[in-house]
Amino acid sequence: MTPRARRRCWLAAIILMMLALYLWIAAGAGWLPASFAVIIPPAVASADRAADARARVEPALRQALAEQGPAWSSAALMRIFKQESELELWLEGSDGHYRLFRTWPICHWSGDLGPKLAEGDGQAPEGVYQVDAAAMNPRSRFHLSFNLGFPNAFDRAHGRTGSFLMVHGNCVSIGCYAMGDAAIEQIYTLVAAAHEGGQRQVPVLALPFRFADGWQRGHADSVWLDFWEQLSAVDEAFERAGRPPVVRVVDGRYVVGN
Repeated sequence: MTPRARRRCWLAAIILMMLALYLWIAAGAGWLPASFAVIIPPAVASADRAADARARVEPALRQALAEQGPAWSSAALMRIFKQESELELWLEGSDGHYRLFRTWPICHWSGDLGPKLAEGDGQAPEGVYQVDAAAMNPRSRFHLSFNLGFPNAFDRAHGRTGSFLMVHGNCVSIGCYAMGDAAIEQIYTLVAAAHEGGQRQVPVLALPFRFADGWQRGHADSVWLDFWEQLSAVDEAFERAGRPPVVRVVDGRYVVGN
């Protein structure tokens, strides 16, 4: 075999390996069309997984809701805190105000503090996201998952790229928030119930850390200080009103209010 022929063989092998890796990732995310079913590994389970999970966790969740006040299928909001490795779920009460229902530890997230910038950087995103019914994935390789919707309008305004950025089960992450299987069953079930109750989009505030008084002093030299101040304003608006704030993207910045 000539050197040129060997180079072609190596190039073909690399292309096939990259294609196999893409299909493995996409299958795990559950976003491949049905025509690919013949090459998706059997680890991608049936849609009944979500129903099975709901059957396991719904009785205890309903009891906890009855004790705390929110109704089943109440509207929801999530807050993610990277530095503290915590995910909160807030539910709307009968008075229209949201109250903290439960906090789960994040099993694993990847990257550092700061937003996701580009496909393949291994960075978990920060920003304001929305989870609709179409983002729910009961066929995830990582037990159950929902897509955060990265890149959003803010991310696109800054030329950021990426795909399949999720909250999911298991405890491995390459840019996602891995909650473990037991936690994702509860979170997924409550988010799905919120959709069933009429909430079209469940807001997710993916934040670098809890914005305690004076937090800017500890991050005065960070390149992300201005970005985090925008997220802090969103978070403060939520805490002040007890309801999801209206957030727009204006000139590449998060702006709170109509």
